[in-house]
Amino acid sequence: MTTESTKATKTGPLTFLRQVRQEAARVTWPTRKETTISAIMVFVMVVISAIFLFVADQIIAFLIQLLLG
Repeated sequence: MTTESTKATKTGPLTFLRQVRQEAARVTWPTRKETTISAIMVFVMVVISAIFLFVADQIIAFLIQLLLG
């Protein structure tokens, strides 16, 4: 019971690649400065998360050691 308007139209590989190129040209790519700042922010957040998890692990280990003697 599918109608012609609901069927997906097939495109060939060359048409698909042409559409991909056109779409990639429309994308607003980040500048080198934006990419660098984002990478630094990710690195800082990873370090902060690692420190937090280390401290939490040490506290939990201390509490378990305290309970088990």
